[in-house]
Amino acid sequence: MMDSMSNQASPDLPAILFVWTDVDPEHEQDFNLWYDREHVQERVALPGFVSGVRYRCVQGPRRYLGLYRTRNLAAFRSAEYFQAFQHQTPWSVTNLQRMRNPMRRVCTISAEAGAGRGAWLAVLRLGAQASGDTGAVIGRLGPALLEMDGVIGSRLLTPDQALSTPLPMENPEGRLLDALFLVDASSQAAAQAAAEKAAQALGVAAAEISVLSLSWQLLEQDLPVAHGH
Repeated sequence: MMDSMSNQASPDLPAILFVWTDVDPEHEQDFNLWYDREHVQERVALPGFVSGVRYRCVQGPRRYLGLYRTRNLAAFRSAEYFQAFQHQTPWSVTNLQRMRNPMRRVCTISAEAGAGRGAWLAVLRLGAQASGDTGAVIGRLGPALLEMDGVIGSRLLTPDQALSTPLPMENPEGRLLDALFLVDASSQAAAQAAAEKAAQALGVAAAEISVLSLSWQLLEQDLPVAHGH
């Protein structure tokens, strides 16, 4: 199990594209079909992308969360990513316009403990109150959470200002690019308990805890092999 924690900003750190959104109920079926049949595979196939994971929120401000892990931030600066981002498919353009209250962040994983993905995920936004000693707190918190039954791991996400450009329907006014703390767990109860402990340690109100269930995951190695390769 990987227990080491790192708070050093580095271009070599792994990264995550974090997209959290609601969608108009009348378009929800097509929105999910787009994500499940086109968008996730399209993104995971890009150079430097490792996985795409979808979650459905059971407690929190937005219904759907997509996490795309990459080897580092360079994946979001590649010509291939720029092409895909600037030239969305017609189906993508339609569904990006259907998003409501979306939140897009490109982040480094500046601290990580444990390994693997859980069936449940807790998300804490650290908000404007995050202090300079957050890294030290996370350094102690990550290993402590792993001692709790059902906790798989945790990650501290630090948004990159330049790369975290807003989605079409995202309000650019007053956007707070605050750090995010994620906890993976094997049960809803474990995710909730770990998030409550993290919230207390990080000075975040318990009411800010979001809990999400895993929908599905696509790994880079799951992609169909291109014909002739």
